[in-house]
Amino acid sequence: MILHLAAKVGGIGANRGHPADFFYDNLMMGVELMHQAWQRGVGKFVALGTVCAYPKFTPVPFREDDIWNGYPEETNAPYGLAKKMLLVQAQAYRQQYGFDAIFLLPVNLYGPRDNFDPVSSHVIPALIRKCLEAQDRGEDEIVVWGDGSPTREFLYMEDAAEGILLAAEKYNGSDPVNLGSGFEISVKELAEMIARLTGFNGKLVWDTSYPNGQPRRGLDVSRAEKLFGFRAGTPFEEGLRRTIEWYREIRK
Repeated sequence: MILHLAAKVGGIGANRGHPADFFYDNLMMGVELMHQAWQRGVGKFVALGTVCAYPKFTPVPFREDDIWNGYPEETNAPYGLAKKMLLVQAQAYRQQYGFDAIFLLPVNLYGPRDNFDPVSSHVIPALIRKCLEAQDRGEDEIVVWGDGSPTREFLYMEDAAEGILLAAEKYNGSDPVNLGSGFEISVKELAEMIARLTGFNGKLVWDTSYPNGQPRRGLDVSRAEKLFGFRAGTPFEEGLRRTIEWYREIRK
């Protein structure tokens, strides 16, 4: 069995700065890996896609059947489309060769050992780092991208791992399957929560010269529960606390 979890990933800034890299690297590593797995008789291939594959204005909650009903949000479209080709390939190889390849669509992931690089990180580690560093320097404000109105759904990394393994063990079908928590939160509420949990009491300054990204993200997670019994078990605030505690420790 192969679990294809590799990807070239990053936040909005990284996607805007390197769209060609994000498209080429993700497309080529996925297409070639699945092809070689089929050629060599691998018993099962689990491909991980991305919520960025969904159309920009997908009705919330995102249902798997809506994945082809429009173009992805522009800032991460090259990445999202490259990963979505794994769905096309998995379905084609299953149809022609009987190859057991499945395709999962995880929402934004977070947790200990996340990428906290200020250039390429996603929103949760970026905000945690900003809050802690502002405290270190005695600053009374941090700058947050956009206007805070978009919503996001997040899945704690241990829950994601459980979902992937349950699908690997129990699911054998051509339909894509969402992996998420079913909990949607605005970026503004997220920033305020992270400030509170890190102990940062300063001001959040919203820089609207930066893009918001996709307006809303929230998944319909019923298919995963129905097909292989997955339901996320980590409360969002608890997952954030664990992530902040881990990052505090490694900063020491």
